[in-house]
Amino acid sequence: MRIGLYPGTFDPLTLGHMDIIHRASRLVDRLVIGVAINRDKGPLFSLEERVAMIEQECGRFSAELGIEIVVHPFENLLIDCARDVGASIIIRGLRAVADFEYEFQMVGMNRALDSSIETVFLMAEARRQAVASRLVKEIARLGGDVAKFVPERVDEALRTRFGPIGNKS
Repeated sequence: MRIGLYPGTFDPLTLGHMDIIHRASRLVDRLVIGVAINRDKGPLFSLEERVAMIEQECGRFSAELGIEIVVHPFENLLIDCARDVGASIIIRGLRAVADFEYEFQMVGMNRALDSSIETVFLMAEARRQAVASRLVKEIARLGGDVAKFVPERVDEALRTRFGPIGNKS
């Protein structure tokens, strides 16, 4: 069984993440969505909220593609998380050259820690390349409409958190 791990903070889950999840689901028999706890980033949504959002959105992919998708919170090294879930592949999404430079360093370090775990890069779909969780949060905080960047339930959660569109307080 080929197990893939797609890690991230997913704060919040975006349509860019969903694109990578959907495409990665076709490459593996089981996909683990690793939700990084990463207290240093000070997430907008709690770990429990992020896990629930991912589980809600990924349930239909799981049934549609006939693949098991599991959400797994982690706070340890990515390579240790991959070992914990039995992943032989780490899946990373790339949007731009800046992403590649960071990811290139990460791959080198991870290969030094465990050369049996491969990293696979999936380029973001062209219309999703500008979508970044950090920017989505900023737009939502300032009262902008983020509906075209996030799943509907995530949009609702952002509106609940920040107030309705156009509220710039």
